[in-house]
Amino acid sequence: MAERNRPGDAGDPADDEVFEDAVAEDEIDDEDEPVSRGGGAAVKERTKGSDSPKAKKETRRTGIFGRIGGFFREVVSELRKVIWPTRKELLTYTTIVVVFVTIMTAIVAVLDYGFGKGILWAFGG
Repeated sequence: MAERNRPGDAGDPADDEVFEDAVAEDEIDDEDEPVSRGGGAAVKERTKGSDSPKAKKETRRTGIFGRIGGFFREVVSELRKVIWPTRKELLTYTTIVVVFVTIMTAIVAVLDYGFGKGILWAFGG
């Protein structure tokens, strides 16, 4: 076997043989069976048959009222998952928002007044 030195290796030929054997085992494949190189459980091979889009579309066909009802059922289902704040938390958050908006409005109003006076002074009004 040819000796290969990888960066940081001391050049031990035994390490190279183990490395080359591991690579050779990964590359072995049968002609009937494709080599899997990752993807895990999230990768699903597509097959023709019942999973086609037309089959799904035919099973889910409902009228306009069925779809509207399904929409509202999903809305209610999602609203049940919401963690609603307690009354105390709601009042605290509301107070914080109102105070923040009031402060920001005051800052913008002061800057608007100051820039307005500055423009009038600069251009003589």
